[in-house]
Amino acid sequence: MSPLRIGVLGAGMIATGGGGVLPNLDSIRHKAEVVAIADVVPDLAKTVAGRFGIPNAFTSLEAMLDGVELDAVVNLTPIPVHGRTCAQILAAGKHLATEKPLATSMEDADRICELAAESDLTVVCAPFNMLYPDRAEARRLVREGAIGKVAFARVRSSHGGPASGAWPADPTWFYQKGSGPLFDMGVYGIHEITGILGPARRVVAFAGITEPTRTVRGGPFQGKTIDVTADDNVLMLLDFGESTFAVVDGTFNVNAARGPKLEIYGREGTINLSGRPFGGDGPPLEIFRMDAVGGLRGWIAPDLPDGDAPMRRLVGLHRAVLVDHLADCVASGTRPLLNLEHARHVLEIMLKADEAARTGQAQELTTTFSLPE
Repeated sequence: MSPLRIGVLGAGMIATGGGGVLPNLDSIRHKAEVVAIADVVPDLAKTVAGRFGIPNAFTSLEAMLDGVELDAVVNLTPIPVHGRTCAQILAAGKHLATEKPLATSMEDADRICELAAESDLTVVCAPFNMLYPDRAEARRLVREGAIGKVAFARVRSSHGGPASGAWPADPTWFYQKGSGPLFDMGVYGIHEITGILGPARRVVAFAGITEPTRTVRGGPFQGKTIDVTADDNVLMLLDFGESTFAVVDGTFNVNAARGPKLEIYGREGTINLSGRPFGGDGPPLEIFRMDAVGGLRGWIAPDLPDGDAPMRRLVGLHRAVLVDHLADCVASGTRPLLNLEHARHVLEIMLKADEAARTGQAQELTTTFSLPE
């Protein structure tokens, strides 16, 4: 089968950085070939095209869709324009891999789902954490009752914010309404815990702005003062029904942490995901069992299915894993693990969390999705 002809929308850091899409495609060139790139910043697409040997460069999505034959588009635009650009790509009949979140309104998310269904198009939506074998193993362990009835989970999905380090571009927009840490970072934790436990039913949240301004601490914009208009500190409580809860953070206030990225507490044990490959220590997954060996309780670090090779491969792809997953799903005709329904549910949680924080009332969730078998 010929490789997918890919157009990349957005030529910024997510496209070109060391962990970005373009530098990490070499190992899957038999699956996907980038034939075009577009960016609204004058000359940026042309410069990036020259750097990565991409034959066509455009200054708009419309020009790229009209100017070259494509099978799919990878959407790497800023958060506020995801909804509009994803809909345009699908309306043009192209498969889609998009950065998170899917959109910033349920109306846009619903429209994206409708367009994909109408034309039988495949959509893959970041974040990609649930592709990792340790996350899949955690889901299997929970489903098979390895820790008994799940009581609650703690999920850390925050960092200090782009202004806290040497961010290579102007980080202002991360702190403006329409973006913020909930959409930027909280989406990871929500996606992971729902990807393990399944859809949530209600959300309660607290949110606010910790400081009205931020000063960029490093990089080319060091010293710049940013007016913060998006809530930069969001804590959520998810209700999964039957007295199963999860606490998830989405803030720009975690400059350092020693705790695990995710822990799930059950009546018969605990599952710990250390944060690897995202900087954690220790094995990627541990399970505490009340009857680990002969009635003795203790921690176990189980071997992941198929060993370490699948994890190493996925980690090596970095953000190009989205393209890899899209190409595999299109070729096989299978439903993506990173599917639209899950992304839409995560978006509803984030939007309802904002509403819960404003009103002080728990918000019922109406969307759902199904976990893989």
